[in-house]
Amino acid sequence: MQSPEASTAATPTQIHLALANFADEVVGTLARLFAYVGVLVLFAILGLAALGQLPSLQDDGPALKPGWSVADRSHPAFAMSRLDPSDKTISYTVLRHPEGGRRDVLRWTGEGDRPLAELEIYRPGGEFDLTRPAAADLAMQMGLVQIGLGEAPLEQAGLIDTKFGPVALLHPSAAAKGTQTCLAYLKRNEDPALQISGFSCQGETEPARRAAIACTLNRLTLLTSGNEPKLAELFAHAELKRRGCDAGASSDWLLGAANAQLRGAL
Repeated sequence: MQSPEASTAATPTQIHLALANFADEVVGTLARLFAYVGVLVLFAILGLAALGQLPSLQDDGPALKPGWSVADRSHPAFAMSRLDPSDKTISYTVLRHPEGGRRDVLRWTGEGDRPLAELEIYRPGGEFDLTRPAAADLAMQMGLVQIGLGEAPLEQAGLIDTKFGPVALLHPSAAAKGTQTCLAYLKRNEDPALQISGFSCQGETEPARRAAIACTLNRLTLLTSGNEPKLAELFAHAELKRRGCDAGASSDWLLGAANAQLRGAL
């Protein structure tokens, strides 16, 4: 039989053991809770990363190519001379690449936000790939790459004369004609390195779309050349050849032998 003194002495020990067990339980519970929260955070990060790889379901801007990002702080370098005060672009987006490339994209939309026209001025940097056909990017902008055609979705459609000189035209191939009534265009310049491209769905006929493209390019002006004097010189010389947007001034375009300039990968 324990003495009262022994019983009294054992009581603090039991209390200490109980407190130690309780502390261990609390620490264990907190550790499990932190691990659980950490797993949830990891799943959330993975989910957001996966969503970032999915294409946008909204047609509210140009499609971002790998490595390109929107440069919100960059000021527009180009503009369209207005035919009337109400004439304006729907959006102007500047895209930049870590290797120095810059894309200025002007977009117009019609009823129901339907893409009406797009104009892109691309100043390439170290990311430029000479082996990639420019028509591939145009087809992607026009949504033709989603069709899964076995042949090239765009084919040559002649040339038009603009203040920048002859500009190559492309229209959807025979297999894609039922899906797209727009007309694409492409102009490359070597010095300074510059590519002007885009598409137009304006007009009910192909001649009307050719006229709309010629008018758009003739109205394209340079706001600032930055540190590129050759770019300013290119646009200054182009302005000397600028023509109006009336039907007569925009209707001439080249066919036949001139199309030999279009052979090869665009």
